Amino acid sequence: MTDAVAEYAARVDAHLRGVATANADAVRAAAAVVVEVARAGRVLHTAGAGHSLAGVLETFFRAGGLPFVNPLWHPEVLPLNGAAASTDAERRPGLGTRVAAEAGIRAGDALVVFSSSGINPYPVEIAEAARAAGARVVAVTSRAASAAAPLRAGHRLADLADVVLDTDAPPGDVAWPPDDPRTAPLSSLANGLCWNLVLVAALDAEPDLPTWRSANTGAPADHNARLQERYRARVPAI
Repeated sequence: MTDAVAEYAARVDAHLRGVATANADAVRAAAAVVVEVARAGRVLHTAGAGHSLAGVLETFFRAGGLPFVNPLWHPEVLPLNGAAASTDAERRPGLGTRVAAEAGIRAGDALVVFSSSGINPYPVEIAEAARAAGARVVAVTSRAASAAAPLRAGHRLADLADVVLDTDAPPGDVAWPPDDPRTAPLSSLANGLCWNLVLVAALDAEPDLPTWRSANTGAPADHNARLQERYRARVPAI
């Protein structure tokens, strides 16, 4: 391992440990929201745009995930459908409002929004719509990055959330080299950690919480099929 790689690995380790420690209370609060949704038979919606969609993918239909998660997204905010166009779509007023309306968010549901800066109309509008519907909102964002970014939607995502999980990703996201960062973004790593911390805390609070199992293991063949049948009406993407 080169000195640069070893130093970066150490910095990532320290960063993620710091995120876990600083968010201990918020993780428990977010887990309580998840458990409340599960017990009420409601839906946990998740949203993000651009590379924050990686966080949404981590929440949906994957081994260890929750079957009552409904992913909110739109083809225009997916970089694979046009990188520059996805940035424009995230900044265009109205798209988030439309996506939220089509999702049918209701009181008793909850929403998790991944957005490192938390300042563009798309994630902000979805959070606003969820609040207006009476749903709880959990933001996975960076307060530092958000504070340094221009306000484009009237609010910052963190200001709309009932619970904030702070990834502490730096403005601009990149983390290497230390004296002039140009590569190695941190937000995706921290997003994944924050979500897994919530899953661990939720399962600790509710041991019977339903979870998907990997289709590539010796798990009972009908396990996921039964969950699909149970939750398909609430989660159309299943």
